[in-house]
Amino acid sequence: MKAKSRWVAGVVGMAMALSWAAGVFAPARAQAGTEPYKVGAVFAITGTASFLGEPEKKTAEMIAEEINAQGGINGHPLQLIIYDDESDATKSTLAVKKLIKTDQVPVIIGPTQSDASLAVAPIAEEAQVPLISCAASYKIVEPVSERRWVFKVAGSDKHVVGKMYDYMKAKGITKIGIMTASTGFGASGREELLRLAPEYGITVLADERYGPKDTDLTAQLTKMREAKVEAIVNWSVGPTQVLAVKAWRDLKMDNIPLYQSHGFGSRKNIELAGGAAEGVLLPLARVNVGPLLPDTQPQKKVIMAYTQAYEKKYNEPVSSFGGHAWDSLHLAVAALKAVGPDPAKIRDFLENTKGFVGQHGIFNFSPQDHNGLSKDDLEMVVVKNGDWALAPW
Repeated sequence: MKAKSRWVAGVVGMAMALSWAAGVFAPARAQAGTEPYKVGAVFAITGTASFLGEPEKKTAEMIAEEINAQGGINGHPLQLIIYDDESDATKSTLAVKKLIKTDQVPVIIGPTQSDASLAVAPIAEEAQVPLISCAASYKIVEPVSERRWVFKVAGSDKHVVGKMYDYMKAKGITKIGIMTASTGFGASGREELLRLAPEYGITVLADERYGPKDTDLTAQLTKMREAKVEAIVNWSVGPTQVLAVKAWRDLKMDNIPLYQSHGFGSRKNIELAGGAAEGVLLPLARVNVGPLLPDTQPQKKVIMAYTQAYEKKYNEPVSSFGGHAWDSLHLAVAALKAVGPDPAKIRDFLENTKGFVGQHGIFNFSPQDHNGLSKDDLEMVVVKNGDWALAPW
């Protein structure tokens, strides 16, 4: 009975989430006689990862409103159906199943987190409905032979690690310590940090792990100092990445550079660190630093258009995470515009998309690559005066 109650509660919660979609779709209903084109979305709007999922939801709604105000997709109104998985992988699977079986969407964007995306990928694969994840782990789309219907727009761990190691190499850093959360995101990052280190001439002297709900990282950082590392890499999302920054500063270890994963890519993390994040380094998508890019940078035009629209509408800065929704929804819309609401044709269109200029890079998908990005789509960024700045090489 308890399991049934939980299932009912989940379905009720998802039904309530439909109220968000209704507002997006309403302006386009006046176009009588035209069937809507549906796009399903699953974001972590509430729960521990809400700071990731909320800007995704806001961005997707903003884009849908813009598209419908301009007449929809080839005259078809865009019906965006959003569900909140509450930062829970189990609820993500329920939401994706509902989108496929009940809502009968031809394409899904999200989920927000790696754990959730890894959980739903087999469902999309079995149902043969294309899914464009907003999460980072390379395992979401690899091996491609087992992920033919799954794509993702966040830079992969290997790209982030490669960019980070390039920068360390340029600074003469060869001995590092790594700290990773025991989550899907943390485990995937740890694997790449260890795997790629020899290729870049880097030795990992300390390898510490911690739980996503830990409240004290002093012991892990102390071991880094004892190992005499030349730099520290922390790989997590949520409160622990801010906790790592504060502990690093409290222990007066700022003589050892602290690098964060791209999961730190929200100005809210800088605010939460309360000044302790000054000097923290990380590879980030260019969406975070649009005004700092030269006018000749190919992405700048779309980044600045998104930045200005989002900040005007919501009075808050853009982040990597809202950029994930921008890229995934625009890719879905491009597919619908080109081939209509046929899941198989959408899959084929996505797999053959080249030169798509997005917030996270210029995407070039292929049958061998369902991410379409490289480390060259990232910038090394440093926290300076409470904001992002381009890190000097």
